[in-house]
Amino acid sequence: MVKIDGSVIIQIVNFIVLIWILNQVLYRPIRNILSQRKQKVAGLEQTVQSADAGVQEKDAAFNEGLREARGKGAKEKEAMIQAAQAEEREIVGRINAKAQEELARVREKVAAEAEAVRAALMNEIDTFAKDIGKKILGRAV
Repeated sequence: MVKIDGSVIIQIVNFIVLIWILNQVLYRPIRNILSQRKQKVAGLEQTVQSADAGVQEKDAAFNEGLREARGKGAKEKEAMIQAAQAEEREIVGRINAKAQEELARVREKVAAEAEAVRAALMNEIDTFAKDIGKKILGRAV
């Protein structure tokens, strides 16, 4: 059987003192360190979240800028294409007009030469007719 005497009270007091000392020396500093670590981790998580939000905003701004730049580039490309087409039409029109002028000059030249040949042949038509009649008839006409 267990006897309750003064040593039990001493052990109870000893146990309470030991718990108080361990609490002051060991448990409270560890709890403080854990609390600080928890606050530091929470602060880092907050920093990570704010950095992530900043990155997402910058990414969205970058994508928007890229979209605007592509739109602007497409508009400039379209404007350049239209300018090139207008210049092409102008060049083709000038070449076409020059070709028409050259064709008109050549036609006038051919018509003038044909008229000159016709006039020369009209002058000699009588001579040719007499020569042909002479060859057909075999005598002078």
